[in-house]
Amino acid sequence: MLLGTSLVVAALAVLSACAAGGQQANDNPSGADARLAHVHGLGVDPADGTLYAASHYGVFRVPEAGEPQRVGERQQDTMGFTVVGPRQFLGSGHPDPDEDLPNHLGLIASTDAGQSWQLLSLAGEADFHALEAEHGRVYGYDSQSRQLMVSADRTSWDRRARLALADFAVDPANGETLLATTQNGLARSVDGGRTFTAIPGAPRLLLVDWPAEDGLFGAGADGSVYTSQDGGTTWSRVGEVPGAPQALTATGQADVYLATETGIHASRDGGRTFVLRQPLG
Repeated sequence: MLLGTSLVVAALAVLSACAAGGQQANDNPSGADARLAHVHGLGVDPADGTLYAASHYGVFRVPEAGEPQRVGERQQDTMGFTVVGPRQFLGSGHPDPDEDLPNHLGLIASTDAGQSWQLLSLAGEADFHALEAEHGRVYGYDSQSRQLMVSADRTSWDRRARLALADFAVDPANGETLLATTQNGLARSVDGGRTFTAIPGAPRLLLVDWPAEDGLFGAGADGSVYTSQDGGTTWSRVGEVPGAPQALTATGQADVYLATETGIHASRDGGRTFVLRQPLG
């Protein structure tokens, strides 16, 4: 089923809304009682298999049973988020209200699974709403300039295509091939994100993840889950979750995690069936 263009545009607007909020939007009171809400990113730490959720009020560990636990006391609004190695995270967003830091954090990094973060580059300038680390590069979508940007050293950046997108994924076999979910539909780049071309007949996806060379996952604005085995040219609808998707990650062909406003859902069979890992509300 193809989603209507208006539905995708509305969903893109929702995902982009936090860009204008900045630090002022992070109005949760300080303290240990902050709840997991407004999930912006998901990732699994290969060090121990722990699922992490980056949210409006900090980064949380999400156990298979029990309540999510915020990592440390920092309540930074973590927007872009990706796990790059054991206990190694990259992120972006807005600082804890009690911190004297620029409203836009640029690229930040943690080497202790989110306990502490360091400013790397573009502080005060960029607010990455999507981040990927592949092929020795970091790819980021800056909500401020609406540009895709690429860095080989996490310090200097090459500004590439300017477009409105909700999410993107990088081919694990080829750093020049990217897919992006845009208001005009799914698009592909074969020149490292400098230009994008629409993929005819693709479903209207909001989120995409590319965990393996022969496996892509996508989520539509209505919670439909899709897979592709040919680099995004053709797709099959395999399952669904309740609610509008907020974040998607997959660790291989089987394990898929999808956050919606109703909760974080987990699949062990490639997106065909999901169980509620953690309710949200």
